[in-house]
Amino acid sequence: MPLTEDANLSFRAGPELDPTLPTPLYHQVYLTIRARIRSGEILPGAMLPGELPLAKMFNVSRITIKRALSELAADGLLDRQRGRGTVVTSANPAPIVKGSFDTLVESLKLMGLETEIEIIEVAEIAADAITARLLELAHGAPVQRAVRRRKLQGEPFSYLITYIPAEISRRYSIEDLATTSLLVLLERAGAKAVDAEQWIMAVAAEPAVAAALDTADGAPLLKVDRVMRDATGRPVQLIHSHYRSDRFHYHVTTRDRRPLADG
Repeated sequence: MPLTEDANLSFRAGPELDPTLPTPLYHQVYLTIRARIRSGEILPGAMLPGELPLAKMFNVSRITIKRALSELAADGLLDRQRGRGTVVTSANPAPIVKGSFDTLVESLKLMGLETEIEIIEVAEIAADAITARLLELAHGAPVQRAVRRRKLQGEPFSYLITYIPAEISRRYSIEDLATTSLLVLLERAGAKAVDAEQWIMAVAAEPAVAAALDTADGAPLLKVDRVMRDATGRPVQLIHSHYRSDRFHYHVTTRDRRPLADG
């Protein structure tokens, strides 16, 4: 049922805030309430408890609650009216980007066309041992390292660290990198990616990644390490991707007719 002044058990049942995290307490409160609105646990039209009851539930100060609610209101999720209280105005569901193993390259191109990219850092560096091995380069060979963040409808959903052999990255500019899909740039540079090998795992968000993705430290993320190759089998890109698990799903279709092993 919608949350009211008397129906506050959903907050009590939630995870405790962690004051040892770099993420401020008000932002932890913000993330918790936002997640419950988006999940439908708190429905549009529901009345939230007052600032003092919420402060007791989260074991924080009233100022902390006030700031969290103000940010939720600024995002359009709450309507705060003097004398009436705080009402949920919209679930504002975040769109989910879906990728497919069957059409991996096409899905990645589509992501590049449908999302916006933000460049955080770009530099040409010497490849460390692991990067060199995966790109089949000599240890210390020059590579371009680019740290980027992708957004969908203004909200971040992926944090990307990409390594490109310098002989390829020197064929496009940093300005190109900020405005054009990297797969398109690789194709223009004569290094069209046609195949991929990848490793997928669940990880906890480290502070820098959590901050970039606007999520809590330690939040579950989907990490994909991917090596892209051209038609000759040459590695042309190594990328370490962190995806918000609430905003990115991989879709897999299995064509083998034999029974699948359990687990």
